[in-house]
Amino acid sequence: MRLRIGRAGRAIGAAGVFVALVLGCGPAIYAGSADAGVGAAEFKVPVEYYKLPNGLRVVLSADHTAPTICVGVYYHIGFRIEPKDRTGFAHLFEHMMFQGSQNLGKMEFVKLVQQNGGILNGSTRFDFTNYFEVLPANKLETALWAEADRMGGLAVTDANLTNQQGVVGSEVKQNVLNRPLGGFPWLDMPQYANTNWYNAHNFYGDIADIEAAKLTEVQGFFKTYYAPNNAALAIVGDFDPAEAKRFVEKYFGPLKASELPAQPDLAEPRQEKEKKETKTDVLTKRPAIAVAYHVPQRNTPEYYAMILLDEILIEGDDSLLHQELVQKRGFTGGVEGGINLLGNPYDYQGPMLFIADLMYDPATKPEAIVEAMDGVIEPLRTKPVDQKTLDRALVKARSDLYDTFGQQGGFGLVDILASFALFDDNPARVNSLAGELEKVTPELLQKTAADYLRPGNRTVLVVEPKAGDAGGGKKE
Repeated sequence: MRLRIGRAGRAIGAAGVFVALVLGCGPAIYAGSADAGVGAAEFKVPVEYYKLPNGLRVVLSADHTAPTICVGVYYHIGFRIEPKDRTGFAHLFEHMMFQGSQNLGKMEFVKLVQQNGGILNGSTRFDFTNYFEVLPANKLETALWAEADRMGGLAVTDANLTNQQGVVGSEVKQNVLNRPLGGFPWLDMPQYANTNWYNAHNFYGDIADIEAAKLTEVQGFFKTYYAPNNAALAIVGDFDPAEAKRFVEKYFGPLKASELPAQPDLAEPRQEKEKKETKTDVLTKRPAIAVAYHVPQRNTPEYYAMILLDEILIEGDDSLLHQELVQKRGFTGGVEGGINLLGNPYDYQGPMLFIADLMYDPATKPEAIVEAMDGVIEPLRTKPVDQKTLDRALVKARSDLYDTFGQQGGFGLVDILASFALFDDNPARVNSLAGELEKVTPELLQKTAADYLRPGNRTVLVVEPKAGDAGGGKKE
């Protein structure tokens, strides 16, 4: 199934410092009259959005269900646009953010949160690098002070850089190079399916590139991208908005904006011919296969249709691929995948893949698996689904969305609000998602499947358990 927040092995995170989990919160209100009929009530997240003069985007979503707050700071720099000769650079820098700042020494940020009963983490994704804390509600000012302190002046030193180069190198070895199927398919598939280097390189990082990073490069990276005009701050939970605004202005207001370079062109050419790739993994005992399709551009009608196709094909034991490949044919014990394996269908900006992956018995031919998948997919391309199937997919999609909002003490909602602030300048879009999904018709679903689930738009990657290169992804 698609990656839920915290799914092991597919999120690239630095801190790894989750401690005693505090109470969750799910900010929402319901609007609608009781006599308007079943289903008339509207699920709505309270959203207040504004910007500081220095460009910092600020999103507030107050909810007093539980005495906790979640603070997230998102920087609009992910591994898509890291330097070409420094793969893994964005991820390396994420680690640097825990090495000390103006008023907090090395790892003191972590200690500060933990000693106040909170949890925290950071991660690098396709289009952003994020940091968040969940704390008791009375520690909001503490969290904002600490985040502003490291945004305003990180301790970028030779000693810290050398230390974290070693840490990241070890992480790559542990999570990819020395683990069976370590980069499959979340790291491997983008390198095979995409054409544009920005979308297709080894974003976890080549160890040689990581070790070659220079202090001046790291300092320049921080000065350019870790600035308020390249960031979004989201606060969710039990707080007073007026007080939160005062804290935000007090600690983030004095920070200076940077000169941001032009964004690179991330566009992927339309794929017309099926790609078939094979790699070997000396550590795995069983073969695996992943099938990826390029998906429609965000926020288009076809994009929302693709989210529902994901629900129909992969999400849950009632999904068509689970029924066909697991229940009927017994090819595998489970089918994984979804749209955006490092997050969810909403928290990304550039080109994306819809991926289905599974392990299977060596006696099974990968061609048989692809043929069985086609047997499920082709009917979606050739005729409209029945309304019952569409309605069920919609219920599942709404359930997944609302479940995301309440994950990890409100972090799931912070994630979507901050992403929409960065990508769309409109975090209130969170309240239109369900409505856009409801607009999808059987005809639109068929049109989207016909155009995007065609064989010419897919990449098939097979991993074989035999002697060969056990490295993490396609060679540059």
